[in-house]
Amino acid sequence: MRVLVTRPEEQAREWVARLTERGVAAAALPLIAIEAPADPAPVRLAWQTLPQRSLLVFVSPNAVTQFFSQRPAGCEWQATLRFGSPGPGTSAALRAAGVAPGAIVEPPPDAGRFDSEALWAVLGPQGPWQGRSVLIVRGSVDGEAQGQGREWLSQVLRDAGASIDLVAAYRRAPPRLDAAGQALWAAALAAPVEHVWLFSSSEAIDQLDALAAAAGTAPDWRTAQALATHPRIAQRARRAGFGRVIEAPPTLEAVVAAIGVSRSDGERPIESLAP
Repeated sequence: MRVLVTRPEEQAREWVARLTERGVAAAALPLIAIEAPADPAPVRLAWQTLPQRSLLVFVSPNAVTQFFSQRPAGCEWQATLRFGSPGPGTSAALRAAGVAPGAIVEPPPDAGRFDSEALWAVLGPQGPWQGRSVLIVRGSVDGEAQGQGREWLSQVLRDAGASIDLVAAYRRAPPRLDAAGQALWAAALAAPVEHVWLFSSSEAIDQLDALAAAAGTAPDWRTAQALATHPRIAQRARRAGFGRVIEAPPTLEAVVAAIGVSRSDGERPIESLAP
């Protein structure tokens, strides 16, 4: 059985390496491409506003790497600035970018879910938020900002009295499969029961549907398996027709455990894996 990691290319390579170290056969099949924003000016301006901010929230590792890659020379942040992270991947990217671990606000390792709701459970008690300035760094699709959880967090912070600004540090685009990617795609269609699709974004499933439509195919996913790292992603996989949907937190240990369940459980459908 082979795990297909559908994260953007950089994160997909990292996950494949880590899974391979754990004895899991894995291959990268990025279903979302990450591109620089068409207009870099808003990101440069956002960097200039950091001295007035209380909190800087990043929605994903890509938000971190893209925002910091566009950092203007001489721009720093004050020691009191806090960096919000919804999960371990984003926190790791922040540390790699030079943010002190003590400045990162994140859900605890045993949170079970890593999303905007879990982040707010930690942020909320750190109020009052009245009059505090928050910047949320995210991505966009074809110029339109996306993310149900991000919109929810923005509104919750506004309701708590914070002043909210948002900036798109990158753009998510359809995948461009090279020869190796095309071969993986063909193999997964030919032998769905021999592959597990690892989804960390509902948008990746949207792109999977778009790939099939562009190729003029209508895959029958009833014998295919999906491993989703959030309940909303699991719901999207079920709507796409995946016959087996495994749900696990986006940590290496949880994903490896879920893959082990998938390997050993035969054809019995698995709806979720408790964290």
